[in-house]
Amino acid sequence: MRPTVLLPLLALVAAVPARADHPPPVQLSAKDDHKRTMDLLGIKELRRGADGNPKSPNAANSDEAKATPYPDLPDPLRLKDGQRVTTPELWRTRRRAEIVEDFDREVYGRVPRQTPKVKWEVTRTEKQTVGDVPVVTKTLVGRVDNSAYPAVTVDIALTLTVPAAAAGPVPVVLEFGFVFPGGKGPALPPPGGKGGPSWQQQVLAKGWGYAILVPATVQADTGAGLTRGIIGLCNAGRPRGVDDWGALRAWAWGASRALDYFETDPSVDARRVMIEGLSRYGKAALVAMAYDERFAVGFIGSSGAGGAKLHRRDFGEKVENVAGSGEYHWMAGNYLKYAGPLTAKDLPVDAHELVALCAPRPVFISVGSAQVEGTWVDARGMFLAGVHAGPVYELLGKRGLGTAEFPPQETALVAGEVAFRQHAGGHTTGPNWPTFLRFAERYVGGPGR
Repeated sequence: MRPTVLLPLLALVAAVPARADHPPPVQLSAKDDHKRTMDLLGIKELRRGADGNPKSPNAANSDEAKATPYPDLPDPLRLKDGQRVTTPELWRTRRRAEIVEDFDREVYGRVPRQTPKVKWEVTRTEKQTVGDVPVVTKTLVGRVDNSAYPAVTVDIALTLTVPAAAAGPVPVVLEFGFVFPGGKGPALPPPGGKGGPSWQQQVLAKGWGYAILVPATVQADTGAGLTRGIIGLCNAGRPRGVDDWGALRAWAWGASRALDYFETDPSVDARRVMIEGLSRYGKAALVAMAYDERFAVGFIGSSGAGGAKLHRRDFGEKVENVAGSGEYHWMAGNYLKYAGPLTAKDLPVDAHELVALCAPRPVFISVGSAQVEGTWVDARGMFLAGVHAGPVYELLGKRGLGTAEFPPQETALVAGEVAFRQHAGGHTTGPNWPTFLRFAERYVGGPGR
């Protein structure tokens, strides 16, 4: 791929068995790969990110008066040549593609033109009870074809749960989830519990199903894993180029492959699949929603920087934090440029345009309270991304948030296709599930629609 860079790195590869024509993946620490990416970009130093400790001399800004050093946002309805986008056709045929290209090159990275096929296998089918609802749960593995590079294996973990009494295909909420100690998948929610029914029970009460995808089985959440997982498989174990995809796009790719499976499963109405995620997985859920127009509704939880928060906001987490060695693997290598020598102002796109790529499909932006969750994720910055995506929704005959005034906590703005609610809890989507489900039901209806 880049021999001058790779030759010295190959000495770092561990001595593991490999065929002569398939050398093992290059092994680099996140710190070393981060430095390698800076060298490729000709960057000697990055600006320091903000500190989450409010007592630190470099504490993250939480003063709204200082939050907008770059107030001018890119216009989602103006072509690169300056022409105004005044028709849905012009948006669909030209402007949307321009925005996607900018996100691909500078922010999230490019997915290879051809990625390996995924063969889904149902490894277990169980009859269970969630709360008081009988369900059928399938455990699946998506085996990614690694015949081109057998040194990397990618097996995607997915579970699908639907009501046992469903008379036909049902809507499904797909959540980005976790693997627990011992390699076990997501546990069943308790029959009842503190705080009322779980989100799974609330989904089942509507006659819908739910699925949980484990992102770490698609791509590890570390820069040290970039030569493995789906990114490493596609690169034959070599380090990334500066515009190659990062983990957020890889996780979104995994969600799309799950949706491919749903299109073959008679228990799922694949036209009514919703996607949900929290925090870094909220970022991934928004990326999946923006790039794959088959997803019907998005539930984007506390996604912050790299998600729904405006990059140009200096409030809480900053571009410089995401570009650091702990998070850079989420993004394209080119993103590092905007933490030195460039700034967020120089980005050709911003988060409002990521939300706009979801149009005309509905998106619910969720966040917790400043007192409990904190200000790191920047509730107002995510709200404003929804506000500034509104003109695209309106061009396509839909409604935005309907206001540019930040609402009081626990005020649900759900009249349009862009929705927002700040709940009184912490870093969770939990308190917003009832509001989201009522919002989503407008679009996906009941189980038999």
